[in-house]
Amino acid sequence: MTAVHVPGTPMIDDGRLVSTNPATGAEAGRLPVASPADVEATVVQARAASEWWAGLGVAARRERLLRWRSRLASRVEELAELVHVEGGKPVAESVVEVVTAVEHLDWAARNAKRVLGPRRVRSRLMLAEFSAHLEYQPYGVVGVIGPWNYPVFTPIGSIAYALAAGNAVVLKPSEYTPAVGQWLVDSFAEVVNEEPVFAAVHGLGDVGAALCRSGVDKLAFTGSTATGRKVMAACAESLTPVLIEAGGKDAMIVDTDADLDAAASAAVWGGLTNAGQTCIGIERVYAVEGIFDSFVDRVVQRAGRLTVGADGTDIGPITMPSQLEVIRRHIDDALAHGGRAVLGGADAVQPPYVRPTVLVDVPEDSAAIREETFGPTLTINRVRDVDEAVARTNALRYGLGGSVFGRRRAMAVARRMRSGMASVNSALTFAGMSTLPFGGVGDSGFGRIHGADGLREFARPKAITRRRARSLLPVTTFDRTDADIARLVKIVKRFYGR
Repeated sequence: MTAVHVPGTPMIDDGRLVSTNPATGAEAGRLPVASPADVEATVVQARAASEWWAGLGVAARRERLLRWRSRLASRVEELAELVHVEGGKPVAESVVEVVTAVEHLDWAARNAKRVLGPRRVRSRLMLAEFSAHLEYQPYGVVGVIGPWNYPVFTPIGSIAYALAAGNAVVLKPSEYTPAVGQWLVDSFAEVVNEEPVFAAVHGLGDVGAALCRSGVDKLAFTGSTATGRKVMAACAESLTPVLIEAGGKDAMIVDTDADLDAAASAAVWGGLTNAGQTCIGIERVYAVEGIFDSFVDRVVQRAGRLTVGADGTDIGPITMPSQLEVIRRHIDDALAHGGRAVLGGADAVQPPYVRPTVLVDVPEDSAAIREETFGPTLTINRVRDVDEAVARTNALRYGLGGSVFGRRRAMAVARRMRSGMASVNSALTFAGMSTLPFGGVGDSGFGRIHGADGLREFARPKAITRRRARSLLPVTTFDRTDADIARLVKIVKRFYGR
């Protein structure tokens, strides 16, 4: 019996990877599947291209990257429509994603010279006769394994910064959104057609594993924590350095002096945008007693107005069909252990959609609190004060982002969150800020994309010393004398012994 194809599930047909819309089942892309030999050959070609790309110099790379930026900006609607067709994301959400990616590309291109350019560094006493120099050199070939939930914005966060730093890039897009990944490669080739500086390989998880073992000089991965561990293990075989942006279970803390309307609006946006399929999405909310009931009412009113469907709606389908059962399990588990659904609930999962669901009084040991849900659900729990909220927020191994709403204590609370990022009186805004690093701690991964740290992530620091004078204190040589050592002791006591 022929298996029935579930819309949205990638399939292999005659050596081609086929992606389909999760709501309609319409075919969105058909790309050749790469064998391990194909992956290796692509990396070999990229290595030769990387020498040409690095040799262009920062000014020439900037000019080409800005032309690519302009190409993306002028075709925003086209790319956003492809994101919608392939992954089901509402067009408005897709436009926001593409525009944010364009801004990151612009910043990386314009700031690579300032961040990575050669510079003099101050010398120290013991080696005062030497000048110190620091520069950043490209790795060579960077492999990027991208996700399906933000198939433009997230990989661009690695691709743009790696290219600006002088590397060639080989992208393995998610098997759920390969057509979007190929579109990015093809649009870059329209601007840079001399060498395959940016290439893609397509397929299922085995192609990603082959990329890890292909000889790339660094690999950037975005995906689940479980898959991130597998990526690290594969890269460890060759000591290939990795950047891991893994899962999250981000929390919002709402203090007693918060603007409740703004907090509710941000909670609904942060938790339900892209159908909740956001690694930095708000999945847990801790509201201080006294404002809890009023805050919950505001969230329910806003979330209850959202529309769900394939086109022209606020919330689209769940892109990865298997995630539907995870969402259902989390809702059922929360309700079975005493949680209450004040919106949505047990019947919210209606494949391929999940209706907005707000759960309160959910036990902290339930799956809905401790595991990444990746769906349009929010848990809201009452806490005595912000100290309890911070303790609950930090109780999990995840540590990606977070949000705080309040006035007097908000910045202090944000600093106490065990996370790589936090927003005060907003949600998710740190992701769009191209001047800031993006990344997490704990089970949410390590390394940073975006900002100056993101540029440095894709370049090796090279330290150089150069003699500029005769040594007045010749101690780093076997020609030194007892008098030299005595002088060294006298000097160090004088300068550092006070």
